[in-house]
Amino acid sequence: MQQSSSAPASLASARARHDSDAFVPEPSEDFVLTPELEDVCSRATAYLDAGYPVHLAGPSGVGKSTLAFHLAAQLARPTILLHGNHEMASSDLVGANTGYRRSRVVDNYIHSVVKTHEEFKQVWVDNRLSKACREGYTLIYDEFNRTKPDANNVLLSVLEEGILSVPSRGGRGFVRVHPSFRAILTSNPAEYAGTHRTQDALLDRIITIRLRSPALDTEVQIASERGRAPMSFANDVVKLVRHVRALDPSTPWPSVRASVALCEVLHRPGRTLSARDPFVRGVCHDVLLSGFASVGDEAILEVAAQIDAFIDSHWR
Repeated sequence: MQQSSSAPASLASARARHDSDAFVPEPSEDFVLTPELEDVCSRATAYLDAGYPVHLAGPSGVGKSTLAFHLAAQLARPTILLHGNHEMASSDLVGANTGYRRSRVVDNYIHSVVKTHEEFKQVWVDNRLSKACREGYTLIYDEFNRTKPDANNVLLSVLEEGILSVPSRGGRGFVRVHPSFRAILTSNPAEYAGTHRTQDALLDRIITIRLRSPALDTEVQIASERGRAPMSFANDVVKLVRHVRALDPSTPWPSVRASVALCEVLHRPGRTLSARDPFVRGVCHDVLLSGFASVGDEAILEVAAQIDAFIDSHWR
């Protein structure tokens, strides 16, 4: 509900403990903290401080990933990032045996006697969830419901009992979750292409914060600051975007990203939001119709007509 860009908070160049999978997120100067967003952040931070995993759920473009990175930055801990993928298996989260290590000892203490001993051992390599649990890192699992539910089942014992089952890890069978471990998950609605319905057992172990399209004043502030445009300019742009969004309440298009993009592209010296400027009209069509690319031509033409009608009546 807060940001327009999918870009995360700025990342420190230093790696955590020389771990190439971990980074230390830093608060972004571009993060727009409105009263609406501040309320969400305060609740999410309280849950994380108490040790509960936070699940940010909502349609594309409301700023789930950006908020996840902002929350991780507040924790000031090394962070590991995972992206959900339908091809991901539990071994991609936990780790797996990747081969064998061979050791050979030759005893030639007595010249006339040569003793040779060879040993083969399986080589276990941790993946990111194991590292986060063992080291107490913050885990950001972005769009976790793009991963098949059976692969995500390994999270159940992590979030409930504080134990990660690792049957092949050195014969121990499990990793105890570090007390500093925290999890921030994001997800798109289940009806989106490529997503899976999350199992009830996992939802019962996390606290879900549902993010929706921001209020008008919040979206204007975000568009103004992220799009580097005056508030009055951003206000006119956002009203057009919200007008198009209202044409089909069942979809999140166009999202806040469209408001920011229009401000960034159209706010230039000597240019105004004029209905007589073909460049302005063309940019509005390109940006606002992008989310409708998969629908029929007739529907796109209807939305384009609505855009033109709004521009003609509001921008002189």
